[in-house]
Amino acid sequence: MVAKQNTALTCYARVAIFLCALTLSTSLHRTSSNHETLIQDVARKLELKDNDLLSTEKKFKLFMKDYSKKYSTRQEYLLRLGIFAKNMVKAAEHQALDPTAIHGVTQFSDLSEQEFESFYTGFKGGFTSSNAAGGIAPPLDVEGLPENFDWRDKGAVTGIKTQGKCGSCWAFSTTGSIEGANYLATGKLVSLSEQQLVDCDNKCDITTESCDNGCNGGLMTNAYDYLIEAGGLEEETAYPYIGDRGECKFDPNKIAVRVTNFTNIPVDENQIAAYLVNHGPLAIGLNAVFMQTYVGGVSCPLICSKRRLNHGVLLVGYNAQGFSILRLRKKPYWIIKNSWGEQWGEKGYYKLCRGHGMCGMNTMVSSAMVAQIQPAENKSYASY
Repeated sequence: MVAKQNTALTCYARVAIFLCALTLSTSLHRTSSNHETLIQDVARKLELKDNDLLSTEKKFKLFMKDYSKKYSTRQEYLLRLGIFAKNMVKAAEHQALDPTAIHGVTQFSDLSEQEFESFYTGFKGGFTSSNAAGGIAPPLDVEGLPENFDWRDKGAVTGIKTQGKCGSCWAFSTTGSIEGANYLATGKLVSLSEQQLVDCDNKCDITTESCDNGCNGGLMTNAYDYLIEAGGLEEETAYPYIGDRGECKFDPNKIAVRVTNFTNIPVDENQIAAYLVNHGPLAIGLNAVFMQTYVGGVSCPLICSKRRLNHGVLLVGYNAQGFSILRLRKKPYWIIKNSWGEQWGEKGYYKLCRGHGMCGMNTMVSSAMVAQIQPAENKSYASY
């Protein structure tokens, strides 16, 4: 799939290179609004002059085949074709602003920015405060942390899941954190039910006025509160995911994991790494603006708002070996589990550069605590 996407993006290479140079050369002389307009104008002019770029419809048909897309009417087809063309310009812009990653065609290339955010994100949050529910975790010693770390290698992460056309990312981020905490407590990896959260959780955060609302979004810390009150979470096999909100069918007799508490992690990324290593995968919120066009590589955008968080994901590890073309040296990065299926990104994962609070990934980080039902088989890492 990546090979096809790279081929489809080849004809935009000149656009990306030109836009990158244009971005750097005009950044001191133009406002961000005028600058964005200039980039789009140049991309359109290049599109008109390049025969390869005129084959947008051919690329769109290949996109439809690769992702099994069908449209019921000619009007819908033309609408999606127009959006696809705009998203190819956006991919070129993202490539210019994020040259250490690969941007191009994804399964979201026929969606407007508003549709993408509405259907495939769903995080409702803001900055963690000292008064936040769950409190702020105390600092840990960061000396001696491993250079590279990945909970997937230690058996604490379930396979990539798919939230579908439902703004339930917050539920997948929550279950991922609890699945990891439960693994540390019991030595067993159990896939837990996102659908229980989508159907049954209505908790609200009084500090942000954000309420969990099924496919219309939610917040991981709200979900922890609900689970503490409800008693726990069922297994996915007992309460399977359907990608839509339905009647709450939670059965207390089928609880697989009991959540006892949760905590918010400090914004310092060394502290985040320490908590990740010592306490398992962490639920995080971030700005997903560059993720709509992300194909692979280490994402390290030159500009990415840290305040507009709209997507909940799971932090599972980090690495020091991400190569950066722009900076001509290796860049450390976070390993992030997403909930858009294995076709997206690097087999469902996102690599985001570490050490810059990139896209706000350090501002809403939380960790679940679970009841230790049986002695943990793996004592290499601390548990709460």
